[in-house]
Amino acid sequence: MKKSTLLLALLLPLVLFAKEKPTVEQLFSVETVKVKKVHTSHAKKNYGYVVADEARIYDVSPRFGGFVEKLYADKIYKYVKKGEALVTLYSPEVYKAKEDYLNSYNYTKVRKNKGMLESAKRKLELLGVDDREIATVLKEKKVSPNTTIYAPISGYIFTKNIVAGSAFMAKNKLFEIINLNEVWVEVKVFEDDVKWMRDANDFSVSFKTTPKVYTTNNKLLYPNLDPKEATLTMRLRLQNPDHALFPGMYANVLSKDKAKTYLTLPQSAVIRKDGKYYAFMVGEFEGEYEPVEVSVKPLNNQTYTVLEGLSEGDEVVNNALFMMDSDAQINGLY
Repeated sequence: MKKSTLLLALLLPLVLFAKEKPTVEQLFSVETVKVKKVHTSHAKKNYGYVVADEARIYDVSPRFGGFVEKLYADKIYKYVKKGEALVTLYSPEVYKAKEDYLNSYNYTKVRKNKGMLESAKRKLELLGVDDREIATVLKEKKVSPNTTIYAPISGYIFTKNIVAGSAFMAKNKLFEIINLNEVWVEVKVFEDDVKWMRDANDFSVSFKTTPKVYTTNNKLLYPNLDPKEATLTMRLRLQNPDHALFPGMYANVLSKDKAKTYLTLPQSAVIRKDGKYYAFMVGEFEGEYEPVEVSVKPLNNQTYTVLEGLSEGDEVVNNALFMMDSDAQINGLY
């Protein structure tokens, strides 16, 4: 930028007479800026919230009924590891199936009947009995009345529907376990922004509870419009190995499209008048400026992209545009 000392207003008629196009002259210092090319991307801010990844939610719903003997996962939101014991219980159905398996084994030692033994084992597998427990039946040659349910995945217990001594029926959901190693952030997108979100390929997500900024390009725009809010939902997948993010957290989402090259001007260098945009370009002589109609659109909160009216390197006024505008109107320049 530079400062140009303007000529006295009394010289305006002489300058207008000497030049083919009229110019604007002011009695104060004016900062100028050049039209320049920048290689950048657009950015847009949205808001969302964290939800659990549906592929990482597991319901523990036994295929048999029974009674709780010992409860290990005894607290809501307790973290359990895959393979860790959740509950030991007594199930008449499972107990009978284990006895049938042992009896089949003993029978086939006398009379070979491989199909009978495999059928008895298959029944235990279909009931969801752990492989280790099935193997123990033949290893110890005896049947325990109790059976244990183990955690199918590592995660937090978000739902617990039993306590010590509870009875339950087949298909009852005893636990809901959610793995938070990956989570989703769901963002509400207005119809006007749908095209933008389809083109955006870089997302930065921040939260109040952690200084870390999460980045992702893994997105999915749901093909379903909410008619009440006129919004669609966009889903972003975030890696969360330290479990710093959990469902319900509020998220700030900054989306960017592919970087392109733009002709730019600061928004302070453009003035709007009667629905049109103008910039004041530096004239041929020191202290001379003339209004030029331009076509612009916002690049961000501080910058316009120049579509028509100016070229790279053109020098325009960057401050005091309201005074330029007033002088231009007084002298009938536009």
